[in-house]
Amino acid sequence: MNLETEKSMSRSKISTTPKRTAELEELLIDAEADDEQVQQSHPLVRRPWLLLLGLILVALNLRPALSSMAPLLSDVSKSLGLSAAQAGLLTTLPVLCLGLFAPLAPILARRFGAERVVLGILLTLAAGIILRSNFGEIGLFAGSVLGGASIGIIGVLLPGIVKRDFAKHAGTMTGVYTMALCLGAAMAAGFSVPLSEHFGNSWAMGLGFWVIPALVAAVFWLPQVGQKQGAHNVAYRVRGLLRDPLAWQVTLYMGLQSSLAYIVFGWLPSILIGRGLTPTQAGLVLSGSVIIQLASSLAAPWLATRGKDQRLAIVVVMALTLGGLFGCLYAPIEGLWGWAILLGLGQGGTFSLALTLIVLRSRDSHVAANLSSMSQGFGYTLASMGPFAVGVVHDWTGGWNALGWIFGIIGTGAIIAGLGAGRALHVQVQSEKI
Repeated sequence: MNLETEKSMSRSKISTTPKRTAELEELLIDAEADDEQVQQSHPLVRRPWLLLLGLILVALNLRPALSSMAPLLSDVSKSLGLSAAQAGLLTTLPVLCLGLFAPLAPILARRFGAERVVLGILLTLAAGIILRSNFGEIGLFAGSVLGGASIGIIGVLLPGIVKRDFAKHAGTMTGVYTMALCLGAAMAAGFSVPLSEHFGNSWAMGLGFWVIPALVAAVFWLPQVGQKQGAHNVAYRVRGLLRDPLAWQVTLYMGLQSSLAYIVFGWLPSILIGRGLTPTQAGLVLSGSVIIQLASSLAAPWLATRGKDQRLAIVVVMALTLGGLFGCLYAPIEGLWGWAILLGLGQGGTFSLALTLIVLRSRDSHVAANLSSMSQGFGYTLASMGPFAVGVVHDWTGGWNALGWIFGIIGTGAIIAGLGAGRALHVQVQSEKI
């Protein structure tokens, strides 16, 4: 190693200081951090309680369109004659759209204002839910695309709004935001099948019901529209992220851990139904596992900063995730709830650590915003391949046992990427004013 390289690494090392620990309380990345007028403006929030309620209701809607399908996937496939590969595509499309449409979020916000965009996209989310629960196979796939695209855009913008309007309570709001995400996913996973049965065993009603929370959220979000101006000038830019190896390691870790997460969202109930559970029981297991994620998603970032870097924490949470997945797939069914809890603890930690790495590997908020966009855009696109691979392998083999290879390959890749991303370094890029 030459002297110049040693100096570079020395400049990139991150010391564990109170300042860095405090930054972890702001894991919500602001997609509009590059817009100087947004950062300098003061929010005109006359009723903070109404904004808080609106934010919670919007966040509750960022997972039901994804987790409601899994418990009903078997019924949907039988009703429409879908093959396992087609079912895999159905679980893949929304995740793929998360990645493809995430980069549009700051562009739309810059043009129209983040609050207006959130309202409009809530309505497109509602339209997607209606579309996929009606109009047969075409509507099912088209609605899944529209729903995934909508969630991808809102999911990028909402954290920035939270940070901007509740800047003095960023740590608390991080917990509230995470809680709302988990609660929405758990509700949809646990109640979709009972709702379907209540409405005469209609999977369309089980899926379509989730348009109601989306419309309710839009109503409560309406007062926020018009309180801030759009058409902001871009004041900063970040160059060189696509050439930075550390940025790609963060992105790969985000994508690979997300791939396992969306395999669970899309396929775990079907796997458990194949092992003898009823659809209702399988949905409740998924719901319970998601609820458990709340505990580790709040604890993992704090624990991960107690050491010199995050590599050990990444290995531990990924080991818990793989242990839970293999237990749900192969272990005796009597111990299923224990494995589901283990899975929830692992996946809550992997997701929150992915967000933590974006913050810790960035020198400032502008770099963090761009690294977040990169890791979500490329990461979720990569993540979408996991659910599709599950469908293809199930179609080839006619069973679920071969899925262990998919879990092992993705999990090993996530650990390798995480060992690189978890080092106490910064990405070697700078934000510059323009």
